[in-house]
Amino acid sequence: MGSGKTTVAKIFEQLGVSVYSSDERAKQLMVENTSISNGLTQLLGDEAYTPDGQLNRSFISSKIFNNKELLNGVNAIIHPVVFADFDTWLESHQSEPYILKEAAIMFESDSYKKVDKVIIVTAPDAIRIERSMKRDHASYEEVSSRISKQMPQSEKEKLADYIINNDGSELLIPQVLKLDALFRA
Repeated sequence: MGSGKTTVAKIFEQLGVSVYSSDERAKQLMVENTSISNGLTQLLGDEAYTPDGQLNRSFISSKIFNNKELLNGVNAIIHPVVFADFDTWLESHQSEPYILKEAAIMFESDSYKKVDKVIIVTAPDAIRIERSMKRDHASYEEVSSRISKQMPQSEKEKLADYIINNDGSELLIPQVLKLDALFRA
């Protein structure tokens, strides 16, 4: 969260790499997929969706971010559908030199088990919090709370095959170009 993984994914896309955005796709599927919408409504109540059928993000966030049982329930509803959607997407991209899957909780959801290599984008917590506050128009406390519920970056670094540093000390594009050349070789 706030590390810059979406920015890095966009750089790869500019190089012609197909990127599956798990978070964006999950947001779409939460509205379009009846299995998900029925499951969320059953778990969280009718307020999970607005009267016009849109996802009530603020309501869902307020329910799950301090309730691990509800968070696990939501994940159990959404993750299998997103995994299946990725598998379908992957089938249609088999001829490409390589593809990327962008996911915020790659390790927490075990989706790293379905990829060949893992790249993480890192930045110090202070930078991640500042970026997330600006992007989400959220308070320091809200962002800090969300970050505290994710796997620590130090643990992700141990599990990753490649690390892109996004703290401002190195340019992003050369780091991405280096990996792109490696993956195409």
